[in-house]
Amino acid sequence: MDCMTKTKENKSPEIMDKLVSLCKRRGYIFQSSEIYGGLNSCWDYGPLGVELKRNIADIWWRSMTLKRDDVEGIDASILMHPRVWEASGHVQNFTDPLVDCKECKQRFRADQIEDVCPQCGGELTEPRLFNLMFHTFIGPVQDEANIVYLRPETAQGIYVNFMNVQTACRRKIPFGIAQIGKAFRNEITPGNFVFRTREFEQMEMQYFVKPGSDDEWLKTWKDIRINWFKELGVNPEKLRLKQHHEKELAHYAKDAYDVEYEFPFGWQELEGIHNRTDFDLKRHTEYSGKPINYFDEEAKERYVPYIIETSVGLNRTLLTCLVDAYREEEGRVVLSLSPKIAPIKAAIMPLVKRDGMDTIAYDLYNKMRNTFKVFYDVSGSIGRRYRRQDEAGTPFCVTVDSQTLEDNTVTIRERDSMKQERYAIGDVIGIIEKAVSI
Repeated sequence: MDCMTKTKENKSPEIMDKLVSLCKRRGYIFQSSEIYGGLNSCWDYGPLGVELKRNIADIWWRSMTLKRDDVEGIDASILMHPRVWEASGHVQNFTDPLVDCKECKQRFRADQIEDVCPQCGGELTEPRLFNLMFHTFIGPVQDEANIVYLRPETAQGIYVNFMNVQTACRRKIPFGIAQIGKAFRNEITPGNFVFRTREFEQMEMQYFVKPGSDDEWLKTWKDIRINWFKELGVNPEKLRLKQHHEKELAHYAKDAYDVEYEFPFGWQELEGIHNRTDFDLKRHTEYSGKPINYFDEEAKERYVPYIIETSVGLNRTLLTCLVDAYREEEGRVVLSLSPKIAPIKAAIMPLVKRDGMDTIAYDLYNKMRNTFKVFYDVSGSIGRRYRRQDEAGTPFCVTVDSQTLEDNTVTIRERDSMKQERYAIGDVIGIIEKAVSI
């Protein structure tokens, strides 16, 4: 069943305000600590939001590890030895230029504003560097010797475990290590809903290759990664690959690309695909005193691998899917999410709550919920129930009606086209399972 027919899109800036409202109304995303006035740039994922996030993460994990035979998975600790962040350069270099307004006291990144305060037009202070890492203390004594950092990225946990994974899994180069995990950055100017937050989740894969093969592997992975977003159902016309200019390259990078999406607030990065050379492994060798390298038995040579990094924000990907799916049609609001990632795969509805229709519908619901996430809805008119599910992004509605009592068939309504077709009730699970499978 084709549930991906999309109508004309409305992507004006005010769509973000409407999307934020929908996310709260339908249980996707709530303001963190809202009853206390909220905490700036912190968000809680509600019942539908957490399902959408898990579905996206599952598809990424499958694509990286289960569908490939050259990538292993790990889950590294959030807290790491502070020397890790000295070796990576985060202690010294992970900074943004900060300015304050002398009038309204607002703070801004100096590289993102003009000479005057964008809030009140007041005079700004001279820029000063501000480290973006959160820190805390291990043990009862809060002194400099006990400082540890909340990781600002998950990649370093992969680098310091390279030898462990390579040895334990007897991996030959090229191979990758993937993980999904939380990271923390004390951003000066977070915003645009969940696009830039101080607490976020990354889906990262570091692919270790022989020096000299790195350019070809970078090309391979940038093609793989932009196609992954298309497979999620994201509009290809709103995706692009942007290469970093020489002056934009990070100090460790030989070449780099961003996968970008055109949000209502402009083109923004979703994922970085970088050729990090051998910088990271050499730095950790230097700072730890432990050699990190690879012995190629066939070539009888030892070398430090180059790294091709793919780093995508899970929260940003979720927001991309919501923005891309949001549309307004006459009489209804629709989240046209791909059935593969939609939080609720189907809503089961008796046309009316009598004559045994509700019993049949609830029995079908109980059978289906062992296979995927479904919702049983008996409240309100059938039209109103359809509209609620359209807004929640549910791709299919299954309705038990009077004809069901006669021939044991039900209607399956597609969200995007609103077409309804009748099927035998015994075929429903298989039909929907095929449509939502990843």
